[in-house]
Amino acid sequence: MVNKDELKGKANEALGKATGDESQELKGKAQGLFGKAKEKVEEGVDDIAEKANELIDKVKHKDHEDK
Repeated sequence: MVNKDELKGKANEALGKATGDESQELKGKAQGLFGKAKEKVEEGVDDIAEKANELIDKVKHKDHEDK
């Protein structure tokens, strides 16, 4: 999934290429990479939260079996 930062980056990069502005192009590339990194972090957080919830559910289920 492409996020807002990646889209802005692609637009800035394309604008830089079209106008011959290397600084704008590099800014766009950096912005796009930031967007990708941000997305990976968010995915990691979601994975960790899912695993934590699974563990909590296992513990709760085990507590109910012991009673």
